[in-house]
Amino acid sequence: MFDSTVGQPRNVKAQNANVHNVDPADEPVTSGAFATRSAQRKYFVTLGALAALALIFAAGILSWKNPMPFGSDGFWRIAEMRGTAILVIAMVAICQSVATVSFQTVTNNRIITPSIMGFESLYVAISTSAIYFMGVSGVLKLQGMAQFALQVTLMVGFALALYGWLLSGKFGNMQVMLLVGIIFGAGLGSVSTFMQRLLTPSEFDVLTAQLFGSVANAQPETFPLAIPLCVVAAAALLWRSKKLNVMALGKEVSTNLGIEHRREVMVVLFLVSVLMAVTTSLVGPMTFLGFLVATLAYQFAATHDHRYVYPMAMLIGFVIFAGAYFLLKHVFYAEGAVSIIIEAVGGTAFLIVILRKGKLRLN
Repeated sequence: MFDSTVGQPRNVKAQNANVHNVDPADEPVTSGAFATRSAQRKYFVTLGALAALALIFAAGILSWKNPMPFGSDGFWRIAEMRGTAILVIAMVAICQSVATVSFQTVTNNRIITPSIMGFESLYVAISTSAIYFMGVSGVLKLQGMAQFALQVTLMVGFALALYGWLLSGKFGNMQVMLLVGIIFGAGLGSVSTFMQRLLTPSEFDVLTAQLFGSVANAQPETFPLAIPLCVVAAAALLWRSKKLNVMALGKEVSTNLGIEHRREVMVVLFLVSVLMAVTTSLVGPMTFLGFLVATLAYQFAATHDHRYVYPMAMLIGFVIFAGAYFLLKHVFYAEGAVSIIIEAVGGTAFLIVILRKGKLRLN
């Protein structure tokens, strides 16, 4: 039998659909970022649902159990104070999601995250050194715009020195760079642990509070520097989405298509280091948040086009972080456990992905 509208045997149409892993009843495969039109519709429906959840959680953080009458001056003053937390959550979500997706693309690996380069270890080493050499007052020495700028500069400088050394000359090897980053991170962690053993119990308690990723660690006086760095670096990576789509095909293919691979890798890694330095200096270590967000973004987006993956990842990051913050702070009164819960869920997702795939290279 022939389809009168197309003039092609129905069984042939079904076979062609199966070749592309598309249900025969689905719309024809398109040449865009999505396999089918229904997949495209599903993407925008999911994006809209995530945006609605983000608005709900943001409204909940602003108004839930606000003791002042709605609309009064006191209500808006309290809402303004709570709005700082929403701004911090948004910055962390943008930095972690965009940095992780970009890093996984240039390293051609869906398992690793920018944390592998030792940003958290350097943050821990700086915080521990401050208390070790200056006592409890060292915490105050790390607060303020100048100290924030110094931490960001040290982290970005450390990353650039590592990239410039290991991605040029006779080294020029991404795998070697990742391994050296792990070793540096482990070394800094060992030094930090040694200094922590020599602290007094009171100093160690103060330090422990600093080493948990928390919205409470953010200092509003650092926003004039943190916000522009976050926006500019994230916007630069979003603007390079098409180049990242090509780079995801591998070094040889991207080079043949006219991309200066090494130069592009250096630019992307520099922008990633800026984002990671900002989020780590702002709230502290959040090792598995980026991995969790990137993994879910690729699942929900159902495309490898960075123009669509980035918005999905940012919204997922905000919903996860804001949802956890709202529930634990306003419902269970356990604000300090937010990062612990996120890290536990992210670490579990990491193990599940490895066990299901059975390999580290997930292209």
